[in-house]
Amino acid sequence: MKRIIIAVLVLVMAGGGYGAWRVREKKAANATTYRLVEITKGDLLSVVAATGNLQPVQTVQVGTQVSGIVDAVLVDFNDHVKAGQVIARVDKTLLNAAVSSSRAQLERAEAEQRHAAAEYARLSDLHEQKMISDSEFNTAQYNVDVSKASVKSAKVDLERAERNLGYATITAPIDGIVVQRSIDPGQTVQASFSAPQLFQIAGDLAAMQILVSVDESDIGQIKVGQPVKFTVQAYPDDSFAGTVRQVRLQSVTQENVVNYIAVVDVPNADQRLLPGMTASVEFIVDEVKDVFQVPNAALRYRPDAALMTAVMDRKKAEWQAKGGPGGQGGQGGAKPDSARSRQGGGENHGGGMPGGGMPGGMGGGMGGGGMGGGNAQRSMLWFTGPDGKLDVMFVRPGITDGTNTEIRGRNLEAGMKVIAGVVSAATPAASATASPFQQQRTQSGPPRPGGF
Repeated sequence: MKRIIIAVLVLVMAGGGYGAWRVREKKAANATTYRLVEITKGDLLSVVAATGNLQPVQTVQVGTQVSGIVDAVLVDFNDHVKAGQVIARVDKTLLNAAVSSSRAQLERAEAEQRHAAAEYARLSDLHEQKMISDSEFNTAQYNVDVSKASVKSAKVDLERAERNLGYATITAPIDGIVVQRSIDPGQTVQASFSAPQLFQIAGDLAAMQILVSVDESDIGQIKVGQPVKFTVQAYPDDSFAGTVRQVRLQSVTQENVVNYIAVVDVPNADQRLLPGMTASVEFIVDEVKDVFQVPNAALRYRPDAALMTAVMDRKKAEWQAKGGPGGQGGQGGAKPDSARSRQGGGENHGGGMPGGGMPGGMGGGMGGGGMGGGNAQRSMLWFTGPDGKLDVMFVRPGITDGTNTEIRGRNLEAGMKVIAGVVSAATPAASATASPFQQQRTQSGPPRPGGF
């Protein structure tokens, strides 16, 4: 008898422990913590993001057309120069010698021309008297013509030598600032094949431009006159403005990616922006004022399939109870989706809030942006109602800035909390056949999506 009593007590204790374990597991299964975000109201910009480099609107590379040793460099980096100002000189010794040689060649050619002219005049009289042959007279005429050509050639050589001598004095072609200097006094420059670059002079830095590389998928949204805002790393807290001046038709392919260059005009009156800075550019494609908006993560969040189906079934039943298709509370029943869409113009933005109606097409299967049969542009926002139950509302998304998206719908309020993710998921209940007295194993891996 004593053994029977002990066995009964053991069974009672085991049953009580097992019941308590099942209660704890059920509570843990519903203990899901969500990451919430707020619906806000304000202005929103839709932008195309790209990067580019700041450059002066006008940049001139100054070189030399003559070879020689640099005799003097008269400007340095960041010096302001005027058009025609002497900025460097090349040694003129050989160039002066070339001018003297060309001048001497001209004098010789002129002397030969005078001699040929006098000889022609003498032979011309003799030819008229039939004292010389026609052949001798023609030779004299030929010598006159050759001497004239030699004089012209000598003048051209002299002009070239004098021009090269002038090139030895290097002047600034425009008003601007020296942004690069590539020579030093005593350095030899060689201009046999191409003019070496000695200086780079930028025009007025009060107006600059950005050459922005835009992907081919976005270039269709870029238009001339479009407003632009951008930032630079030197002033991360400041935003600068600009305007699209040109979209170049020349494409640039890098690593099989096709890009186009958009030229953006930038005012720079305070000259804080410097040539070569990297600009993070945002082309303003669209802009809306005073609209509801929500972080994009909230529009992407979805609970697991079982939980989503349960919520949809519950809301469908609530909607039908208020007079939807299949319900008894409506006056003659609700119109089918096709009739609503024709009469309402698709303006039913969805309910889902406590007291709100169900959107059109709720009775169909779930689609990417809402329920089947409705507008494919609708999206779902999930939240917990006052009773703590998971709920859903349907909205129509508008423009996005990459972080937030404009939303339109019923029952929207600034400050409303919606779900953007799961902070900690409920622990799955243990198998019904597992013993509560066995040692429990810790679940590894990331938490499961939110359950209910």
